[in-house]
Amino acid sequence: MKLLNLKTFFLANAMLLGAVSVQAQAEDEAQLIKQGEYLSRLGDCMACHSVAGKPAYSGGLAIDSNLGRIYSTNITPDKEHGIGNYSEQQFNDAVRKGVLPDGTGLYPAMPYPDYAKISDADMHALYTYFMKGVQPSAEQPPETSLSFPFSQRWGMRFWNWAFTSDKAFKPIGGASAEINRGAYIVESLGHCGSCHTPRGLGMNEKALDSGDGDFLAGGNLNGWEVPSLRGLPRWNEKEIVDYLQTGRNDKAAVGGEMTSVVEHSSSHMTDADLQAIAAYLKFLGGNPPLQVGDANAAQATEAKLTAAKNLSEGERLYLDNCGACHFVTGKGAPGIFPELDQATLVNAGDPTGLIHTILVGAQQPSTEKAPSTLAMPGFGNRLNDDEVAKLATFVRQGWSNKAPAVTKEQVAEVRKSLHHE
Repeated sequence: MKLLNLKTFFLANAMLLGAVSVQAQAEDEAQLIKQGEYLSRLGDCMACHSVAGKPAYSGGLAIDSNLGRIYSTNITPDKEHGIGNYSEQQFNDAVRKGVLPDGTGLYPAMPYPDYAKISDADMHALYTYFMKGVQPSAEQPPETSLSFPFSQRWGMRFWNWAFTSDKAFKPIGGASAEINRGAYIVESLGHCGSCHTPRGLGMNEKALDSGDGDFLAGGNLNGWEVPSLRGLPRWNEKEIVDYLQTGRNDKAAVGGEMTSVVEHSSSHMTDADLQAIAAYLKFLGGNPPLQVGDANAAQATEAKLTAAKNLSEGERLYLDNCGACHFVTGKGAPGIFPELDQATLVNAGDPTGLIHTILVGAQQPSTEKAPSTLAMPGFGNRLNDDEVAKLATFVRQGWSNKAPAVTKEQVAEVRKSLHHE
């Protein structure tokens, strides 16, 4: 009888320990899925692999590139239409090397040259999340079909050999842990360089990390001039955090592709990670250096707009259409309406971004820290090409701004492109 009781005791304890072990494994997996979900936000996977009205991560977003129009793929764990049959190694190869299980090369619209620096631990968490934390979807996105020679995907192996690197993220020697955390996010998951680093003749990012002065030095995306992020001399760290967290700060508001980045990615980041990004960008140093505004010129523009006499057509158009929000000072309202005086978008060498904004307007995303949605209306229906050109020219040359004039032909070209969006 005593022997039987002893056996029962050990059996009961073994069952209890097994139950505890299973529960611990489930808790570990749940934590890993949660971590992977957060990392997917850092990587901005949602923005490119989701379309409004369809399941998350089911693909189908049309991405315009220099190669042509590319459609994002279904990355849900559906076994027929998604990535449900991927092993973890195959998942790693697709994300970090741009190579699918059958050997097909992905186009670098998928920023795998940057994702190559994602750590093994983070890749494991991402794989766990996409396989166990995302709902499968049988949605079949449109097939990407580019013209020759870009349709020859086998050529990507040579592109990868020439323009990518398999080197892991390398911390910056002598920099703080916070700066290196920011560097890791920006250089890998954040893939900021894919838009903010100039491209070479092979449409490759000219630099992949802060060891090269070209990294984050500015670029061009579908005609929009993308600003340098090196040092951001006109913004302090709080303004960088505010912009990434809410889509606005005391000087600027998001527009173009950054609207989606804030909505789907940076507004979901922790305060600590946003502060780390800000510290890293300031650490890189100013490139170009801060340009001091011309106070006399700014005052002259303000005085003329205030008097509202002997106005040029551009000045009149500004008062009629823009002055209520951006004011005669061109300073807007902090945290609400962006500055026009010394604004990057306004002073860009290529005025496409400014023209586009005047024609179709802009809308700030609703985020947790700034739920209100503020919108600028488009003026394309009420202003003709010549009027838009004169308005844009005034804005680019008023106050401290000294950018080249805009022609009606440039406006017509941007207006024409709107029909293809």
